[in-house]
Amino acid sequence: MSASELRYQNGFGNEFASEAVAGALPQGRNSPQRAPHGLYAELLSGTAFTAPRAANRRTWMYRRQPSALSGAYEPYPQPLWTSGAAGGVDSPPDPLRWNPFAIPDAPLDLIDGIRTVAANGDVQAQTGLGALVYTANRSMSKRAFVNADGEMLFVPQQGRLRITTELGRLEVAPGEIALLPRGLAFRVELPDGASRGYVCENYGAQLRLPELGPIGSNGLANARDFQAPVAAHEDASAPTEVIRKVGGRLWRNSQAATPFNVVAWHGNLVPLKYDTARFMTIGTISYDHPDPSIFTVLTSPSDTPGTANCDFVIFPPRWMVAEDTFRPPWYHRNVMSEFMGLVHGQYDAKPEGFKPGGASLHNCMVPHGPDAEAFEKASSAPLAPHKLDNTLAFMFESRWRFVPTAFAMQGGALDAGYASCWNGLQDRFR
Repeated sequence: MSASELRYQNGFGNEFASEAVAGALPQGRNSPQRAPHGLYAELLSGTAFTAPRAANRRTWMYRRQPSALSGAYEPYPQPLWTSGAAGGVDSPPDPLRWNPFAIPDAPLDLIDGIRTVAANGDVQAQTGLGALVYTANRSMSKRAFVNADGEMLFVPQQGRLRITTELGRLEVAPGEIALLPRGLAFRVELPDGASRGYVCENYGAQLRLPELGPIGSNGLANARDFQAPVAAHEDASAPTEVIRKVGGRLWRNSQAATPFNVVAWHGNLVPLKYDTARFMTIGTISYDHPDPSIFTVLTSPSDTPGTANCDFVIFPPRWMVAEDTFRPPWYHRNVMSEFMGLVHGQYDAKPEGFKPGGASLHNCMVPHGPDAEAFEKASSAPLAPHKLDNTLAFMFESRWRFVPTAFAMQGGALDAGYASCWNGLQDRFR
């Protein structure tokens, strides 16, 4: 595959089809007695066979060799990628913030450079998510990764990711995101060198577009703006190390053939990329600061309607317009838990201290809101239309409490003075 083959199809949740060789995609039958061009038919199911039609996700692949040619696995040590609440440590109910996570000097690819900052739920029960960061300085070479524990949502902060998957390639820059299905093999190259970013490892229900309710048929993220790759394949004889994550542990084997040997495919379980600049932001034109749910890009529902296993929310450039209204987020305590990151620019509620490449965590019912500087500025600012520009923050929000890891609490990036940002808020009662 070459960079010239970075072509895409548009849509989300619809049926896609692609073939790298004409006639490689069978017509009329998913699994004919003899697949075209001597290929093997293989089905990747992302939901139970009997899931409702509207929710059923699967993709048929036509490949040079089936993925069953794998061989035995052995443990692969990566102690800083933990899963679920069980991988965390006890921590007080404090607001937490981390300075930008340092990119190490030692050579690390994305898989070795992933660190779990906080997680909740249980991978075995398929609930919850992990909030991860990656700091990497070399491309994955002759290796591939398969995550059987959950789908992975990548949010690059520094440097592009060139992601080779079984279904084709995605190139994802800061400001864009990539969503990779559970169980799909992929490899990540770093065309810009040292790279940093965030990952949501979602153990629960698949991320999907949220319902729009009273908003109507248009708004937020549009399905047509999600892009899927076109089919491409590599030399099937290329030996590859495969790292597989299952049950919260990593395993490795050596395979004689590359997993990136799919010549044609069709289905609706596909890797996707999305440019957050295409998000249709909706806000007030009268008064009060709306709930952050209006910034939801994707949601993973839980068994409680309206209460998400995970919401992926962004705070992009936008116009701030409201009458007699305190415009940054108000002070609040929330039953949902919030992990935030900053891709670039400045977050309006934290003009100092919250830096690109860093993170914050406000768990269930932990009080938080604008720091003293943001409060003073917002309380006296002229009430005229204002464009909040050159910024992109995001949030992984969950019904489950996040449990930080030992790396998060002891790895050197924790901002021990975070809570002092509210010390200047005086008693102003008159």
